[in-house]
Amino acid sequence: MIKRIPSFLRHVGPGVVTGAADDDPSGIATYTQAGAQFGTGLVWTVFLSLPFMIAIQLVSARIGRVTGKGVAANLRDHTPRPFLLAMVALLVVANTINIAADIAAMGEAVRLVAGGEAHLYAVGFGLATVLLQVFVPYRRLAPVLKWLTLTLFSYVLAALLVEVPWGRVLHDLFIPQLQWTSAYWMTIVAVLGTTISPYLFFWQASQEVEELRLRGGKRGADGTVRRDLRRVKRDTIVGMVFSNGVAFFVIVLGAVVLNAGGVTDVQSAAQAAQALRPLAGPWAFALFAGGIVSTGLLAVPVLASSAAYAVAEAFGWAEGLERQWFEARGFYGIIAVATLVGTGLIFTPVNPMKALYWSAVINGVVAVPIMAGLMMLATRTEVMGSFTAGRKTRWFGWSGTAVMALAALMMGWDLIR
Repeated sequence: MIKRIPSFLRHVGPGVVTGAADDDPSGIATYTQAGAQFGTGLVWTVFLSLPFMIAIQLVSARIGRVTGKGVAANLRDHTPRPFLLAMVALLVVANTINIAADIAAMGEAVRLVAGGEAHLYAVGFGLATVLLQVFVPYRRLAPVLKWLTLTLFSYVLAALLVEVPWGRVLHDLFIPQLQWTSAYWMTIVAVLGTTISPYLFFWQASQEVEELRLRGGKRGADGTVRRDLRRVKRDTIVGMVFSNGVAFFVIVLGAVVLNAGGVTDVQSAAQAAQALRPLAGPWAFALFAGGIVSTGLLAVPVLASSAAYAVAEAFGWAEGLERQWFEARGFYGIIAVATLVGTGLIFTPVNPMKALYWSAVINGVVAVPIMAGLMMLATRTEVMGSFTAGRKTRWFGWSGTAVMALAALMMGWDLIR
């Protein structure tokens, strides 16, 4: 077993870490609410979003590996500067709000298990994640993030501890029972916005650049690039299937425990964990609460770092988690500010779930032009050379962009009507 540990670390790459980071505490709250409110009626959304998610993350990773630059750096070179700055600003705002919701959920989860003051735990998590990113080099941080992906299995185990009507689940997975209500469609929008988030595009592309730097920073011969792109494809597909698989089990858990128990309104991941205790038993509760903390420790660095990569690349600053803090002060400054401001937001009167809703709105709006920009970059030979995206990736990438555009329009309609 010990001999297999290095093999695990070698084969788990940025794609799996990206997929795991997508199932952060705020995402878990969204998926749980979908199950609590509509039972198994929305499990089909994870099936729908999977090919789009795979395509756009493949494009992001491919751009990073082939060009040796992150998403914002490529957009800086090939799009108008006002467009780039607007996208980066909105990304930073959305990520900071998301960090606040995640850290608040982590603190509350520890309080539920161990007692004490949730805000103090939250501050501790905020400081710990900043110090981890600033003072631990990427080559040492990457294995930590890889191991944290395993904690997502806690949600699978929690679902397996309760009795699940698998016949009904499989029926609703492949044969959607649509409801023509505003709440139903807005929940669909929330699930899609949580699943296909802009910060994941920036993170995965930048992690491919980090991996390249660890090997000397050279792109290599075409044969080397093709071999790496095969690894990228395998890694990304596994990561996105893993991510959506966990989302599937969380929705199922919310449906068969909370919805069936009459709990249809969940305001946070911590509240979901607390509601599970009397309905699903202490083990399911403990696994769910522990998963909130572990996924938060994985997701908060991803959120803060993706914002830092975007800002640093947009302004041409030195960036990278492998650099020392004094070599990339602006980059690490953004990480610290985003995390600490996010932590500070939990002490304000702002309702974290309302803030998270607006974060989802921003993400849904920002995702559309960024996805369109990524697809244009991935299909241009002057950017990608002979490694432009293939036909399937193009089709699913543009289809995913159209789906997100429709989701953004639905959000706008719900806000103004």
